Amino acid sequence: MTPNDTRIDNLPALMAFSRVVAAGSLSAAARDMDLPLSVVSKRLAQLEKSVGVRLIQRTTRRQTLTEEGALFHARVVRILDEIEQAEALLSQRRQQVSGLLRVTAPGQLGRQKIAPLIADFQRLHPQLTVQLELTDAVVDLVEGGLDLAIRFGSLADSSLIARVLAPNFRVLCASPAYLEAHGTPAHPHDLTAHRCILIGDQRRAEWRVEGEDSIAVRVDASIVPNDGEAAHLFALADAGIAVKSIWDVGDDILAGRLRRVLPRHAMSAAPLHAIYPHSQHLAPRVRVFVDYLRERLAQAWRWETL
Repeated sequence: MTPNDTRIDNLPALMAFSRVVAAGSLSAAARDMDLPLSVVSKRLAQLEKSVGVRLIQRTTRRQTLTEEGALFHARVVRILDEIEQAEALLSQRRQQVSGLLRVTAPGQLGRQKIAPLIADFQRLHPQLTVQLELTDAVVDLVEGGLDLAIRFGSLADSSLIARVLAPNFRVLCASPAYLEAHGTPAHPHDLTAHRCILIGDQRRAEWRVEGEDSIAVRVDASIVPNDGEAAHLFALADAGIAVKSIWDVGDDILAGRLRRVLPRHAMSAAPLHAIYPHSQHLAPRVRVFVDYLRERLAQAWRWETL
């Protein structure tokens, strides 16, 4: 080795660097690693000294990867993944689900269906810790340090892996009291005369239904919540007609709390997917959890005839 060669033989420093990037700050990384902030800061400084370049630009308010840091980080993630797999092989972790599993899911689906399944799964694997983030926003898995996203539909990013968990379809629905007071639509165009519940921030939307023909109907909103679960609650409270996934409202339809509107007209919907950053060297906790979700969601599916 010549005097100008750079040698990196400090694994804790690589791990600290990876966690600082994933957590977004030195202090957050220190909390995740259960280490003093001074230790994490020292390890990062040692690593930058070893490679001879600054990897992270830090201010009092934010941190960003330098160009060299971004290139280096991509390789470090691969190295740490390979090390984890080697450790898993030696310790037979393929039969022992452990560690920290970070999952994100839509709010309403997460509360109603995913959270109870996570509780059951964790009881089966008590050495596993599960961190659940509920949001209807599309989250960057790599940037957010997440292992898995549960989403309706796959993502456009071709570097992600999408695996179907369960079927899905969307329905127009309203409460019996609303339909008794305002009438039941007999044709898609009748929707224009009804109180409609739209999700997001737009007061008008196009609802497309499929029957003998594909029909697009422009509807005006009476209520515009920015949350899918709130739209569900408004429908239950006789406020109007909503479009919801059968996973969200199927139980209410079976119980009679809601009724399908235009049941002979289908609405397109993507299946429920598990989405993760890569398929090679998938951590056992992710692989086993996805298999568990597929099995349990298949058991829960009971709306084929609605």
